Amino acid sequence: MSIPIYKRDLIPCLLCYDPMCSKTCNYNQEPGKVLRSLRFSNYKGAVEKLTNACINCNADCENSCVIPKQVKIKAILSRCYDEKITHNLNFKRNILKSDICGIPIENPFLLSSSVVASNYDMLKRAFIAGWAGASFKTISMFDMHEASPRYSAIKGISGTIQSFKNIEQLSDHSVIDNIEMISKLKEEFPNKFLLISIMGRDEKEWKYLAMRAEKAGASALELNFSCPNMTEDETGSDVGQIPRLVELYTKAVTSVVKIPVIAKLTPNVMSMTQAALAAKRGGAKGISAINTIKSITEFDVINGIYDNSHDIAVGGLSGQSVKPIALRFISELTQNEEFSDMHISGMGGIYTYEDAIMFLSLGAKSLQITTAVMEYGYRIIDDLIDGLELFLGENNISMSELQGYNKNKIVDIKNIDRDYIIYPKINHSTCVGCGRCYISCSDGGHQAMKLINRVPTLDSSKCVGCHLCVIVCPTNSITSSNIKIPKNHK
Repeated sequence: MSIPIYKRDLIPCLLCYDPMCSKTCNYNQEPGKVLRSLRFSNYKGAVEKLTNACINCNADCENSCVIPKQVKIKAILSRCYDEKITHNLNFKRNILKSDICGIPIENPFLLSSSVVASNYDMLKRAFIAGWAGASFKTISMFDMHEASPRYSAIKGISGTIQSFKNIEQLSDHSVIDNIEMISKLKEEFPNKFLLISIMGRDEKEWKYLAMRAEKAGASALELNFSCPNMTEDETGSDVGQIPRLVELYTKAVTSVVKIPVIAKLTPNVMSMTQAALAAKRGGAKGISAINTIKSITEFDVINGIYDNSHDIAVGGLSGQSVKPIALRFISELTQNEEFSDMHISGMGGIYTYEDAIMFLSLGAKSLQITTAVMEYGYRIIDDLIDGLELFLGENNISMSELQGYNKNKIVDIKNIDRDYIIYPKINHSTCVGCGRCYISCSDGGHQAMKLINRVPTLDSSKCVGCHLCVIVCPTNSITSSNIKIPKNHK
């Protein structure tokens, strides 16, 4: 399918709430949902949504758009419909069932403990939308004093959030109010997974909060050993960096409850293994990873020198840019046989079903999401479920087969096979002659790319197969040949 073309064409689309394009579509096809599916990489799901071609259509959808004629909706939908004819989409559905510590869940997608899972009304809407459960925003006995503003972000050239920083703390509701909301949610949604996040300052507080949450109907408890924004010592990520405290507080909780206990650990460490082992010794049945990473994002370097109206603070980084770090920690845990009997709940930069597959295939059994919801809303669950179901159906594999499929394929850098070269290949029919490959190879590579009359050619005598040109090509005209050539035959 024409994935790169879709991505480029969708750059102007704002993914509106109640989109005008859907309201004015002559074929009642809801192009807004199709465009959203394409943005979230659910290409086959987008194709499946179409029932008619846009033949002889006057493109009212484009004219009614809040940015008229900027998004070529008719052309995009027409291409999708053409591909619908050539693709078999008759796959099994409702195949995402899994479990958390033996408790069934309808799909692997949960909201993570944050502002997106902080009250009854929000979670009711999320559960109706299709989320399998949520980690309720951390309950504590602290007196919260939040800052304003408390969010910042680094955005890509298209305006999408790449890195998101927050200095948000814990729930600002009282313990009593939170417990009432949990009880009400449990009564109305008995089949949803209520993972209740708690944080105490000493063993007494940890035990008290755990018992209250269990009595209110919690499916399991998530111990917050990882929030990077706490103002009190030996709380949040401070605890997650001290295995002794992880074990102490985990044992305190498991000594007073019968429901499963999951430890949420901090990524602000070189290795997560020691803290995870401490949680296991304390009786935890699972690990959640990762929480946000301590960071400083962008600030006004011109006016900020003279403007002291806002403090610059270290906060917790999330979003798409932390996914590689999250995957590294998930792999560290799942490759260790010590944790083979523990539930691993993965999070960190999950936006699409493709992201979900990466976490699941490395051994995560459930997934938690916040930043993507903050940016796009609970509605993203549609394409997470749709895309994952279609992937499993198309490849004829089950959830259990996907979970951990790639966990043993991650190799240490010292064990990488370095005895061959894979050359790139150039598709001159789609190349526009921009010369980006030439610039990058000349100034950041091995001077293996030649540019004659704006036509790039590869000098294989100089190419080392680094694939820098593949990465920088803006039209995706350079790809990997996927052919391994032994170095002694170069």
